[in-house]
Amino acid sequence: MSNEEKEYWILWNQFYAQIGPIRFEQLLKAFGSAEKAWKAPAEQFSRIGWGPKELELLKERDNLMVGPILGAIIKYGANVITLEEETYPKNLIQIPAPPPLIYVRGELLPQDNLSLAVVGSRRATNYGKEVVRALIPDLAASGLTIISGLALGIDAEAHRAALSVGGRTIAVLACGIDQIYPPSNVSIAQEMLESGKGAIITEFPPETPTYPANFPIRNRIISGISLGTLVIEAAEGSGTFHTVASALDQGREVFAVPGSIFSPYSAGTAKLIERGAKPVTRAEDILEELQLEDQLQVRQARETLPPDPEEEKILVILGSNELHVDEIFRQSDLDTAKVSSLLTLMEMKGLVRNLGGGIYQATAYN
Repeated sequence: MSNEEKEYWILWNQFYAQIGPIRFEQLLKAFGSAEKAWKAPAEQFSRIGWGPKELELLKERDNLMVGPILGAIIKYGANVITLEEETYPKNLIQIPAPPPLIYVRGELLPQDNLSLAVVGSRRATNYGKEVVRALIPDLAASGLTIISGLALGIDAEAHRAALSVGGRTIAVLACGIDQIYPPSNVSIAQEMLESGKGAIITEFPPETPTYPANFPIRNRIISGISLGTLVIEAAEGSGTFHTVASALDQGREVFAVPGSIFSPYSAGTAKLIERGAKPVTRAEDILEELQLEDQLQVRQARETLPPDPEEEKILVILGSNELHVDEIFRQSDLDTAKVSSLLTLMEMKGLVRNLGGGIYQATAYN
């Protein structure tokens, strides 16, 4: 995608409240590009079923400029990632109607695909805080990226807990990238960015206030960018259930922590468990359910053991084929003992798979 086309995606994003992901995809298909759609006369939009309200909105196009938005992006050290770019989060692209673009402060890494959303009450009790401190450090230390909304209560505790063990954490905002809400959590956001252990993302353009209607929209990103959602405390009917509903719609796992029968903030989690959410009392409950232990061990092995040019040579030889160790030895010009040692190490790193009988295959992790 050219920089010019990307700027038109950013311009269309200013109409996020009226022209969401579905309508944006519709106009891309109808006109071929965001630029062509932006420059098309209003009457052409009626042909694709846009009503009077949407057509009236198009009159504002002449009043919008991309310059101030780009200025804000530069000022806050942010980046814009569109749905068509390889760096767009892999989990998020799989949800129904993913956001066409996201604004990012900090850096999103491939390892963030192994992530868990942690949500709960803004009025976290001492019990809820203790649960966060008991579970989240272990999950973050194991390699899971912790996703939350930077809100008061459980959200803030989850971000802090991940950072406390050097883990990664991502905050999803219900406002523009130029703001931190609530302001009392600015220090958490700063630590995330300054430590290089986190990122802040939003689909809302700069200068967008934290409207109440933005939270359900934001919550679908929290659940969508994650493999599962863990609810630690929630009263019945709380906003946390927006995230749970999104997770279920997206086919994601939902976990809930049992709580005191005397606490109103545990009534929601009790209801979730009753409806089929997996109860969680230890970090392993989540890792086992999501079947992440092997993937996390592979990643840790790769990080611990530095890459070797000779390993790259073997991967090139294997390509997409299944080869016997004798053939690998023949093509590599390395001695037998060296090839055997490399293959053992590469299997530990998850780079190759031993199919038995001396046959090896490069894995999909590459």
